[in-house]
Amino acid sequence: MTKDQKNEVIGVLKEKFAQYNNFYITDTEALTVEQVSKLRRTCFDKQVEMKVAKNTLIRKALESLDAEKYAGIYDSLHNVTALMFSENPKEPALIISSFRKAGNVEKPILKAAFINGDVYTGDNNLVALTKIKTKNELIGEVIGLLQSPAKRVLAALLHHHEKAAGAVAE
Repeated sequence: MTKDQKNEVIGVLKEKFAQYNNFYITDTEALTVEQVSKLRRTCFDKQVEMKVAKNTLIRKALESLDAEKYAGIYDSLHNVTALMFSENPKEPALIISSFRKAGNVEKPILKAAFINGDVYTGDNNLVALTKIKTKNELIGEVIGLLQSPAKRVLAALLHHHEKAAGAVAE
């Protein structure tokens, strides 16, 4: 790879890291070409961008953006690395889990995940990451909580009003 090609890759990666608040660093070593294609297709269908790049280039891209912010990730950059970029913080975790289950394979292994500024390292975080709530899910829950007392009050008022109206009609 020439210096220009390396710089081009670093440029593309920097753009992706700047664009997404969430990305996963996975180890796809030992996956067949067929398995990797399948994984890419699944990612594409779920609006997750998958990029395979050399660890040194990934590190250079991260360091040139914000060395401090991504410090917790550098140790995860070894072996074969496939990056998964996603708007949805848990989509890559769901993809990895279902891919492993469907193929009865151990890979991809989660090396690290960067979710809205927090770093999760190690494959043991995968299950927890599949349960992360997205912003919209949290908003929905809050709205649900806010609505339920109001609904109860309205139901009680309507019931009371109907009773009163019924009494007048008699």
